[in-house]
Amino acid sequence: MSNLNMFARIPKERVGVLIGPEGKVKRDIEERLQVKLGIESEGGGVEITLDEKATDPSILLRAKDVVTAIGRGFSPDEAFRLIRNEDTLFDFIDLRLIFGRSDSDITRVKSRIIGMNGKTRRTIEELTEADVVIYGHTVGIIGTFEQVDAARTAVQMIIQGSEHHTVYSYLQKKRRELKKEMLELWEKPDRKK
Repeated sequence: MSNLNMFARIPKERVGVLIGPEGKVKRDIEERLQVKLGIESEGGGVEITLDEKATDPSILLRAKDVVTAIGRGFSPDEAFRLIRNEDTLFDFIDLRLIFGRSDSDITRVKSRIIGMNGKTRRTIEELTEADVVIYGHTVGIIGTFEQVDAARTAVQMIIQGSEHHTVYSYLQKKRRELKKEMLELWEKPDRKK
């Protein structure tokens, strides 16, 4: 299994974050996920190879998500949420796919997603419990499936021009629904009695 590998590309300015002080972040990823990272500092290319002692090839996908999340602006600690909890996902929206190369449209939408003094981004994070990062031309999201789905929908609503109060109402409704589902899960009676 040692020949299995994947490739990721991250912005050159994020290579130092991926490596970390004295190589600590790179080492942590390699040890926790049983992979080896070959980092090309000049171009931002990262080759991810499965370690010989690894038994699960799907680890490569998890490692690629961690590397890509750091490349998309998440701190290593936020990206390590993907390692600590198997139910956690990484997703991102590439604004270039929506607006092409129109820098003015991308800047306008990024400003709407961030909000005044970061209020909109913070509200999305608080109501979904997902981590959200706006970096370059992308919006990255880390959380459980439900958290990522709610955050992604909120961001897409903003991209489509919805007013902020409409997005906040959606998020509050979604949060109530998720809390209700969790309560119902815990309150199911034990039918064996």
